Amino acid sequence: MLRHLGAKRTPQHNLRLATLLGLTAGFVNAAGFLGFSILTTNVTGHAALFAERIALQDWKTAQVIALWMFLFLAGAFISSLILTFTGHNQRYSYSIPIFIEIIILFFSGLYGQSYDGSLVSKEIFAGSLLFAMGLQNSLVSMISGSVVRTTHLTGTFTDLGIELAQLFNREKRAQLVLRAKIKLRLVIIFFFMTGAIVGAYFFHHFGFKAFYGPIGILVYALLYDIFRIKAKRFYQKTAIAVKRVIRS
Repeated sequence: MLRHLGAKRTPQHNLRLATLLGLTAGFVNAAGFLGFSILTTNVTGHAALFAERIALQDWKTAQVIALWMFLFLAGAFISSLILTFTGHNQRYSYSIPIFIEIIILFFSGLYGQSYDGSLVSKEIFAGSLLFAMGLQNSLVSMISGSVVRTTHLTGTFTDLGIELAQLFNREKRAQLVLRAKIKLRLVIIFFFMTGAIVGAYFFHHFGFKAFYGPIGILVYALLYDIFRIKAKRFYQKTAIAVKRVIRS
């Protein structure tokens, strides 16, 4: 799911990736908005807020919003840098950005109770979540070859609309490919929305401890690949051993 790249990657890998990390992004988006009154998974809305603050000459708030946009960019940059320097094909190189994201979410869950609504607190907490989502968006995009993006739905809805229209003008063979793409877009949308609903429910009931929820999803995603690799190697070694015994 996370370690396969290029020709080794299948549509099933992308579906698993969209499911788990779409859930994570939707969860963080809802919990972050309820906790800090800020959208923490994309920068589109912040561009409008930044322009408004500039127009009103509210320079202090404008600086904070600019910092949030920069932190999302920084997260994407660092995630890409990690994968570039460790090598796309190096085993578990993807785990580094995910570990950083887990630490940030743990920080929000642990210290979120101290959030007092001030601009400084909002700057720290919202900024850290935007950085984490920049990490995730870049990681997912690089792993999937820009096929999957999980932290926002604007591009996904646009692609879905285009591909639905193309169904009417394509041959049957081309339609099979299009249907696979449409299925992936629908999975991303469904699980992002599911994550948002669950995140909102958890936040209303557990407060900032709700941020431990997406940590569980990310840990599962890491363990899934690690144990899958080990299990696959175990079965391969067992099969080889059995063949040798049969031949002897």
